[in-house]
Amino acid sequence: MMPLSLADANTPLTIRKVGGNPALKQHLENLGFTVGETVTLISNLGENVIVKVKESRVAIGADMARKIMV
Repeated sequence: MMPLSLADANTPLTIRKVGGNPALKQHLENLGFTVGETVTLISNLGENVIVKVKESRVAIGADMARKIMV
């Protein structure tokens, strides 16, 4: 298991755990980051990460990406 921010680009991954405080967990869940969901890291731009989740591309901060374990 590793943080999403350290994953290889363009590789489908399964979310195993979402960490953080309850408000952050709820926000990530609203964006589609739920345990068991498949995500693909599109690019890691230092402080921002672009991820494909549920047929959408979402940009999140690297700090949020470190809370998502794949």
